Amino acid sequence: NILETAQALAEMDVYLSLADAAVNNQYCKPIITEDKVLSIKEGRHPVVEKKQLSRAFVPNDVEFDENEFIKIITGPNMSGKSTYLRQVALIVLLAQIGSFVPAKSATIGVVDRIFTRIGAQDEIHAGQSTFMVEMTETANILNNATSRSLLILDEIGRGTSTYDGLSIAWAVLEYIHNHPDLHSRTLFATHFH
Repeated sequence: NILETAQALAEMDVYLSLADAAVNNQYCKPIITEDKVLSIKEGRHPVVEKKQLSRAFVPNDVEFDENEFIKIITGPNMSGKSTYLRQVALIVLLAQIGSFVPAKSATIGVVDRIFTRIGAQDEIHAGQSTFMVEMTETANILNNATSRSLLILDEIGRGTSTYDGLSIAWAVLEYIHNHPDLHSRTLFATHFH
């Protein structure tokens, strides 16, 4: 059957592409575990490192042990916070689909979902401001995340005034931290102190 052959070729193409990327870019074989650990040594963003040809990509680590689940990432604009967040999400996703990952080593606890709140844009066609979109997406994350989820939150509260934004960011972090059934591994980038 022609459709079955096309499906088999498509699957082989995916595996070959993943293997080719792993060999040509020095990816490592991640260790996947049932523990809630997330340890990436010298992780790299697979797209940014290829686009940034004028200088070498600086690898980054992330380390969550079994009892740690929130990391707050701070720094000025253009310091790489958003790239770092995306890099961790991509490495976790690649590991979970069975791929090698762009890192020196990686031990990754299985996640049930990766939730992201990155970027700020309105949806005029839907009558939603930037702030409304941000709050709707954040509420969706908080209502659907589990203790096995990975949360990538970039500057929650930036769509409103500084004091209101700080209060929202603080409340979101406290909710993730204090909710007895949540405790999701969370990377939270912010300008707020």
